[in-house]
Amino acid sequence: MRQSKVLTIGEVLVEIVATERGNGFREPVKLIGPFPSGAPAIFIDQVGKLGQAAAIISRVGDDDFGHVNLDRLKSDGVDVSGIDVDPLGTTGSAFVRYREDGGRNFVFNIRHSACGSIEIKGPAAALVETCTHMHVMGSSLYAPSVVEAILKATRRIKAKGGTVSFDPNLRAEILNSPGMREALAIVLGETDLFLPSGEELFLFSPADSEKEAVANLLKGGVKAVVLKRGAAGASYFDATREVSLPGFKVTEVDPTGAGDCFGATFVTFWLAGADPETALRYANAAGAKAVTRSGPMEGASTRAELDALIAEQRT
Repeated sequence: MRQSKVLTIGEVLVEIVATERGNGFREPVKLIGPFPSGAPAIFIDQVGKLGQAAAIISRVGDDDFGHVNLDRLKSDGVDVSGIDVDPLGTTGSAFVRYREDGGRNFVFNIRHSACGSIEIKGPAAALVETCTHMHVMGSSLYAPSVVEAILKATRRIKAKGGTVSFDPNLRAEILNSPGMREALAIVLGETDLFLPSGEELFLFSPADSEKEAVANLLKGGVKAVVLKRGAAGASYFDATREVSLPGFKVTEVDPTGAGDCFGATFVTFWLAGADPETALRYANAAGAKAVTRSGPMEGASTRAELDALIAEQRT
């Protein structure tokens, strides 16, 4: 799987999690962490664990939180030459608390952290030239310089004949960031593979049905759509095929990062020329495996681990 090199750009941060369920952080609670995190970081770590050439462009502080992420990404085979270590910066963070209904409350420090400013210059610019596929996370379109970097790299990779995948991965906390909706529309115009979750399918279409929304996306230039359905599985659509597979039955411990691991696995198999059913099966397995571990990046899997889960579920 080394013929392609996958690049992503965006937030690298640590996640610190409340051990007790409740609504937000208005009172003292016990916390665990730091866990390496950030949607693009989780995505690219899973790509690297599958043996696919992978790289990320970001910024971290020269602090323990930054090095926790750098060490994890490097150990899983990710090229981190595009991560700028700012000696005066602070690595981003997210404090997370689960509610009784299973939802989550976040307190983010991203926009004003080291990764609030990312530029394509120096080692990052050189790295872009080595990559053949760009994966965009909607959650990474949180600051003007980061948006500019993502669009610059996306257009450069497309101009070289590369491909682009796009996961909206939207959080309510960032949806109304300045320029967010405009940036999302620009990215979609460059997208080959679109990976929405649930209602994100309708972000760019006034359609009344799933079928109509998919048709509109394909007519607009997207080559394939993969709709993530959580525990229920996922569906693949292109101009000639539709494939749906159920999810895997596992015991959920922590759902954070499952969609990122799913997307990373599908993209990796898609780039390797796998048929949609095979790519979906492995992606579903990666998403399921991810929820069985506490911590957003802790559930990333190797190919052997995914093979074992698939074999176990078949029996």
